[in-house]
Amino acid sequence: MRLRTAVVGLGWAGRELWLSRLRTHEDFDVVAVVDPDPALRAAVGEATGIPAHAAVDALDSRDVDVAVVAVPNHLHAEVAAALLRRGLSVFLEKPVCLTGAEADTLARAERGGGMLLAGSAARHRADVRELATLVPELGRVRHVDLAWVRARGVPKAGGWFTQRSKSGGGVLVDLGWHLLDALASLVGPAEFAQVVGSTSDDFVNVGAWSAAWRQDRPADALAGDVEDTARGFLIREDGISVALRASWASHEALDVSRILVEGSAGSAELRCTFGFSPNRQPEPVLTLTQEGTTRRIPVPAEPIGAEYRRQLDGLAALLADPANRGRAIAQARGTVQLIESFYESARVAGRARSARPATTHEEVRTS
Repeated sequence: MRLRTAVVGLGWAGRELWLSRLRTHEDFDVVAVVDPDPALRAAVGEATGIPAHAAVDALDSRDVDVAVVAVPNHLHAEVAAALLRRGLSVFLEKPVCLTGAEADTLARAERGGGMLLAGSAARHRADVRELATLVPELGRVRHVDLAWVRARGVPKAGGWFTQRSKSGGGVLVDLGWHLLDALASLVGPAEFAQVVGSTSDDFVNVGAWSAAWRQDRPADALAGDVEDTARGFLIREDGISVALRASWASHEALDVSRILVEGSAGSAELRCTFGFSPNRQPEPVLTLTQEGTTRRIPVPAEPIGAEYRRQLDGLAALLADPANRGRAIAQARGTVQLIESFYESARVAGRARSARPATTHEEVRTS
């Protein structure tokens, strides 16, 4: 039986990532779209013939089985909770929530009968899945390097992505969430015992570093107040150390995503490009190194964005399994706690730098 589906949010993600794939997927029948912008509603309604509504109050669990929610970050928990309370199940784009309090709100709302599932694309890529098959060959995992570094990829200047009040944070919340979810898929979930992080914002307010592949409408020229780069070192409670770097922009020529898993019996490394950027690695490269010998592991070829359809492939089965109730919220709570600790570490370091007396070159020479 096809799932009667509503798409909530008709921005770039709602239109380009989800609506187009849902309409061609055999498991789904898109019966409604929702967005407060009348122009977007009119455009999508005219192009598709799908009934368009201004608010989620128009959706009813008797007519809709699942709502795919792709609204700005600060509305994720609010919109998802409203749907869950009405008995609708929800597939929610990352980040699931921005605070522990929002996680509590979602947990209470899920008691209304709907189930919350979370979307995060990286773990569903064919190359990441192939990397996961190598992890048992590595012995006891000791360390993981995670990086997603864009050449030019700052989201729309002046838009909600670069406004902390609406995004909840910068690249750490955006790309970092994908990396942390991929980590959990490879070595299992675990809480973090120690978190040290730093952030910088060299590119976020310079238009030349904006994303080239997004056809966003122009936004007001508001200065972004989030980081474009986050670097951290983390220790999980199971003893695995993690080096993390996420960058919306850099001086690299190509966008590079890298995962290196080091274990007692070997290491495996994946170099590829996550997402839709045109500044891509030519192809994913996966290698396994053991006792001084490195060999390349074949990776299945797939079109850009296949990981988004793959999430939909398994959605009906996940919704049918009651064991998944509460799981997405619990995982999101751990991710939010880590992100909050990361930002606090960066703030402490920033305050320490600000409090340090300035030292001139002359003072250094004569000290």
